[in-house]
Amino acid sequence: MGGYFGARLQQAGHSVAFIARGRHLQALQRNGLALKSPLGDAQLKVKAVEKPADAGAADVVVFAVKLWDTESAAAQLRPAVGGNTFVIPFQNGVESIERVGAVLGRERVMGGAAYIAGRIAEPGVIVQTGQMARLRFGPVFESQRKAAELFLAACREAKIDAELVDDIVRVLWEKFVLLVALSATTTVTRKPIGVVRSDPDMRWLLEATMRETWEVGRKRGVALPDDFVAKTLAFVDGLPHEMKASMLGDLEAGGRLEAPWLSGAVARMARELGMEAAANRAVHAALKPYLNGSEVKAS
Repeated sequence: MGGYFGARLQQAGHSVAFIARGRHLQALQRNGLALKSPLGDAQLKVKAVEKPADAGAADVVVFAVKLWDTESAAAQLRPAVGGNTFVIPFQNGVESIERVGAVLGRERVMGGAAYIAGRIAEPGVIVQTGQMARLRFGPVFESQRKAAELFLAACREAKIDAELVDDIVRVLWEKFVLLVALSATTTVTRKPIGVVRSDPDMRWLLEATMRETWEVGRKRGVALPDDFVAKTLAFVDGLPHEMKASMLGDLEAGGRLEAPWLSGAVARMARELGMEAAANRAVHAALKPYLNGSEVKAS
């Protein structure tokens, strides 16, 4: 995600530094960044560094690490975050503003949601699938609005489908309701959404995980509409049959899973509110042996 949007911003003439590690970093430094996309391919010579301190002064940091790396990545950012730097987490889940803000200071952190399907096909090569490449973001404090407006202008110069929203918390929860259900059902069943939504029992799980997340959000004071679950189910019915959540890709690759911050977070927040989220709790329990990768250690 960071590779795609960073490439588009650089194409528009903005100064962009890419923070990477391992073989991906080496490929970026040696060969540049290759972007393969239905919206236009690109081959760019880029500035790629391992340490954020080497990236130079930044106006905006697009924070796009996996959820288990949130605190450690935020801590590494400290040298690069000055008084005029703002960080926008474009991560899954609904707790990134608080988690990143606890490390870097709440006044430095906005909120953001990204809508894009993509992957690192090989080191240095980003492949985007589908036509959607959208960013929605917004300030948490009024003091952040000017910076948010400047970032919006930069995105539009780069022809990125971007929107500055007034209630970013509601936007994050709208995405969360959808994402929790998609990730829960496609990962537990190991099947694409077309299979899930066409089977009565799997569709029940899809709606149950979605409704529980909606109920938790409403209980926490988020202004989610009364008909949001019905509308989100209708949206899911229009998704491509073969669509899978990225967490299923992580599971199939033997990688770590974001389940503790998705279905696991719904179950945890429900407990804190004195509620029951049985479907999400069951999903999290079923995925627990795989949270740290494919090796299951005996207890």
